[in-house]
Amino acid sequence: MPPLRTALLQSSGRPGSVAENIKVLDEAAGRAAAAGARLLVCPELFLTGYAIGDDVPRLAEPADGASARTVADIAVRHGLAVLYGYPERADELIFNAAQLIGPDGTRLANYRKTHLFGCFEQQWFTPGEQPVVQAELDGVRIGIMICYDVEFPENVRAHALAATDLLLVPTAQMHPFQFVAESVVPVRAFESQMYVAYVNRTGPEGEFEFVGLSCLAGPDGTVRTRAGRGQELVVGDVDPEFLSASRAANPYLHDRRPGLYGSLV
Repeated sequence: MPPLRTALLQSSGRPGSVAENIKVLDEAAGRAAAAGARLLVCPELFLTGYAIGDDVPRLAEPADGASARTVADIAVRHGLAVLYGYPERADELIFNAAQLIGPDGTRLANYRKTHLFGCFEQQWFTPGEQPVVQAELDGVRIGIMICYDVEFPENVRAHALAATDLLLVPTAQMHPFQFVAESVVPVRAFESQMYVAYVNRTGPEGEFEFVGLSCLAGPDGTVRTRAGRGQELVVGDVDPEFLSASRAANPYLHDRRPGLYGSLV
């Protein structure tokens, strides 16, 4: 099975302007496709911006709303899958969500953030209740989380036990927590034997300062590609054959003793 070339869009776009962020996504999809990517991953709440305060209800959309249809058109035109973060409106609730659109425009998966970070998120969003959401792309089993979720090892291990190969983590990682991008994410990839694509916003936005440092980490704990602190598109390969060999060589999942862990929950 050939590697799945994955593009990480490190950008904050233009907070508050869905139309401008769609333009940024479209341009990035073109560059990603030209680089041979089959998947483009955008940051947390990329569709609207993160620090949008009271505009959350106004900018929230259903999973099958107008923006989803526009992103589907972009995916088809460029021939690649797109994961984007957005505020999802459903049943009078609003979720911090991320949706994966396939290269044929099909809505493959929609995930709602389960662990909300800080007062802003807890004020406006309802936490999701489904920890493992997956889809298939070119033979690779893809899982989705959002930002703070990946900092809980139980979450990532649940994906490992569900055989996730590539975990997509759109994020809004802010100063002074850059050690998560630098250290925690590669460790998560190693301890649960998967690839992790961690895709961040960048620069000042409202009261926040996002640190960039987006990365694709492999199951050996090695970072395959890493962005800097500014606007950037980086590309890396998810190699199913290397993943299979790594899982065969690393005994973590095989040597687990679940009977000892009941007290953890």
